[in-house]
Amino acid sequence: MNRPADALSDSPCEQVFMLSQEDFNRFARLSGDHNPIHTDPEFSARTSFGRTVSHGMLLFSALRGLLAQCYPGARLSGQSLMFPAPAFANEALELTVTQRARTGQHLTLEASILRPDGECCLQGQCELTLPEETL
Repeated sequence: MNRPADALSDSPCEQVFMLSQEDFNRFARLSGDHNPIHTDPEFSARTSFGRTVSHGMLLFSALRGLLAQCYPGARLSGQSLMFPAPAFANEALELTVTQRARTGQHLTLEASILRPDGECCLQGQCELTLPEETL
């Protein structure tokens, strides 16, 4: 469940979402990243993953969308992300953003995306600059 967009608090902002193989394919067409690990199920079946995996930046795009919902008007001023485990198509992914620090207009947020088995697909920090009217 998403936190209300006007609630700047320490409570987490969360969303459960699912990506499909078609989402991977569309992102490949838009980004130009046609690595077969993302788009070719037959190729991917022969890898250590056993199936196609999401582009890391597709996961980040989901994170960026949640940031826009939870912190409307805020500007993303930086991020530091890691992708420790793959995300697969048709799995419910849990995206959580938690505020770690606030100094004036600047927020430091911790973000993670977890698979149903608890493995972390994305982890890191984002820095936001809030619009002045939210102070």
